[in-house]
Formats: sequence, structure tokens, C-alpha cells
Amino acid sequence: MSKVLYWLLLLVPATLAVHMGMPSAHILVFALSAVSMIPLAHLLSEATENLSARAGPTLGALLGVTFGNAGELLIGYFALREGLQEVVKASITGSILVNLLLTLGISIVAAGSRRKTLKFNALGARTQATTLALAAVSLALPAVYHWLAGNVATRREADLSFEFAVVLIATYALSLFFSLRTHRQLLTAPEHPGAKDEEHGAWTAKRSLILLLASAVLVGWMSEVLVGSVEAASRSLGLTELFVGLVIVAIAGNAAESTSAIRAAVKGQMDLCVGIGIGSSIQIALFVAPGLVLISHFVAEKPMNLVFTPAELVALVLTIGITGQIAGDGDSNWFEGVQLLAVYSMMAVMFYFLP
Repeated sequence: MSKVLYWLLLLVPATLAVHMGMPSAHILVFALSAVSMIPLAHLLSEATENLSARAGPTLGALLGVTFGNAGELLIGYFALREGLQEVVKASITGSILVNLLLTLGISIVAAGSRRKTLKFNALGARTQATTLALAAVSLALPAVYHWLAGNVATRREADLSFEFAVVLIATYALSLFFSLRTHRQLLTAPEHPGAKDEEHGAWTAKRSLILLLASAVLVGWMSEVLVGSVEAASRSLGLTELFVGLVIVAIAGNAAESTSAIRAAVKGQMDLCVGIGIGSSIQIALFVAPGLVLISHFVAEKPMNLVFTPAELVALVLTIGITGQIAGDGDSNWFEGVQLLAVYSMMAVMFYFLP
């Protein structure tokens, strides 16, 4: 899979050539830039993982926070500059759905085709699922305020979302401290038999740093091209901004986490796979979403709020409930992966037909 993804890096110069040579071909530019994000996100993830392995758990976690969701952050940043706040909020919801349903679904099916029962650390998965449920509550409260406060809500939503963003980022910092320091021994999975062998092929620190910086720059460039074409392309294709942000942009932005989780599942590292899927969703809800709210106060015409549509909130609540059910017992099988994929497919179809 890695070799195929690296061959897809050739799409990056192709995207830039089409963007500069045929700027009016919005659909082609949008499609190429979206697909180009996949190998770039994978390269960024590989470089971050190799650098984190040499930096230690604390600094490694910081690197993961900073670069793990760089695609979503950069896409959100450029979309905020263009005034596409609905696309930004839809991509936040979509990222959580992609990680919990699509990524975990494909990973469980891939691993379950080789093993009858898939085991993972139930305590760690339940702890992450609980944190995710609390994050869902924090994303639902601004919408509840919007519906209950009436005309007063529109004047105070930006302030409310700003204060929520500060609380969420502080909570995420404490969750890192909990999982990496105070309760690390309870949440850490047993070492995988092949882990040491894999370390022998690790990149050097210099190579990891160079590729990390290069891929981050290219992700930023592709994000700007993607956002610049998304509005015209969605109109030409007859797609709503909600569907584009929730499905297409979310899949492109989460390519790194998805490929890492699937690769871990195929190797039998289900703890790592589940940790990536749920952990990345927590990072989206507690770090990326509030981070974009704070950024919007400096780069957008008006600050972004955390008021999501009723359809998005229903999808989030159902998805987090299903994830908690699967993660609670510490084992899974290929059919549970099929069920997750079925739920994601139905949700994608629903958002496609929403006006």
C-alpha cells in the first residue's frame, strides 16, 4: 500500500500544472487536489511517526497533535479565509465519521479476514470512547443554545464558542497528561511481536524532519488549491457544501490516519488501529475544532461558531454510540466492520440528498 501511495505523489505536480495552466477547470483541479492530499497526508504521517519514535512519548505526542491532523487544520484555515465556514464545520463532522465508521470499518474487515476474533485493550478503548462522548456533548451544547435562546443566540454564539474552544483545548491537554503520564501503564497495549523488527527500518531523524517539513508545506499548498476550487466545483457537480465538506474533504484530510489504522490492523496491531481511529476523532473534536474557532477570530470576516446542523448532530451521536458499543468488550470481528461501513454508507447517502 505504501508504494502505491508514494507513486500517487506524482499527482502533486500534475495538480499544480492544471491549476496554473487551466484555472477554469475547477472540477479537475478539485478532484486532483483531493486525491493528492492522500499520499501527502500519508507521507506526513510516516515522517511524524518516525520522528515521534525518536523524540520520546511526551514530545512525540506533541508532534502528533501538531502534525497528525495538519490536513484538516490547513484545509480549515484556507476555507475560513474564503468564508466557507459551513464547509469547515462539515469537514469537522465528516472527519469524526470517517475515522469512527469508514476507517475502523475497513480496518476491522481487513483484519477480520485473517483472524476470527480481534482482541484489543478494552479499558483503553472505553476510556477513549468516554472522552469522545464528552466531546460530542460539547459540540451539541452550542446548537442547543442556538435553538433555545432565540434571537439572543445570534449575538452571543461567537463568544460562547470561543469560551467552549478554550475549555476543549484545556481538556485535550489534560487528556494527553492522563494517557501519557498518570495512567500510561493501564492504557498502554502490550508490545507487538514485530515492533522491534519494524524499528530497524525506521528513518533517521534528519530524513524524518526534512520529509515532515516538505510534506507539511505541500499539504498546505494543496489545501489552498483544494479550497480555492471547492465552491465552483460543488456548484458544477450539483453538490451541497455540506456533502462536499462532510464526505469528500473529510476523506481527503483524514487519509493519513486511515492508511495508518488499516496498515496496523492488517499487521494484527488492533490496539494501535482502534487508538488511531478513536484518538484521531478525539483530536478533531477537542483540538482541531476549537483551534479553528480561535483561528477564525484572526483570519475570517466573522468568527466561526460551533453550531452544527441537526443532521450532523444526529449522525455524531449515533456514530459515537455505535463506537462505544463495539469498543466496550475488547474484541471484534469482520462483520462488525461491515456494519460500520453500512452505517457510513447510509449516512453519506442521506447527506447527499439533503438540500
